[in-house]
Amino acid sequence: DLDMALAQGTHALLTTPGATRFYRSEHRATQRLRATVGEQARLEWLPMETLAYSGCHGVNEATFDLAPTGELMAWDVTSLGLEASGQPFVAGELRQHLHIQGAWLDRAKLAALDTALLQSPVGLAGKRTWATLVWARGQALPPAQVALALDCARACMAASPLAHWAGATQAHPQVVVVRTLADAVEPAMALFQSIWAGWRQQLWGLAGEPDRIWRM
Repeated sequence: DLDMALAQGTHALLTTPGATRFYRSEHRATQRLRATVGEQARLEWLPMETLAYSGCHGVNEATFDLAPTGELMAWDVTSLGLEASGQPFVAGELRQHLHIQGAWLDRAKLAALDTALLQSPVGLAGKRTWATLVWARGQALPPAQVALALDCARACMAASPLAHWAGATQAHPQVVVVRTLADAVEPAMALFQSIWAGWRQQLWGLAGEPDRIWRM
């Protein structure tokens, strides 16, 4: 369980020292994040990837409560199994829950036996890595900034090997969302880091230097 509260005017960039791993288990393992972002505060929740091993029964939840002028940049990059190590995701399930209160709720249940979802072109299309990046505010985002955010994301996608597997949209007046599918974590993470750097510079006037942990 992770609980955090950002007071008025604060700014925190939080990441993790390594991947979040859901190992094979008989019982459900749960990670819950709850974050409150105060007025004129900014939270960047940018963890390393989540790895769901075959046979896991995992729940990964994140809930964000934003004050009207509070802002959030957050991503989730998740991969099923370890294909490169000959350990595909053939058993178990992972449930995900990403909630920006009052604006956006995203839920997924990825079960190894749900081949319709895992293989369908309107599902994961055989990919084993999927990722979501959001920029949100506790009130409606300014249209000019939304246009900047979408243009930046789409320019980064056009230059990425994932160009045909990524999309960006304003999912709600308070939320801009980028999604992608990939065969591995690295190209998805590289795409999101490039978009995040552009957003940080264009929307917040801050440097977009990657965290050193991401380069280790």
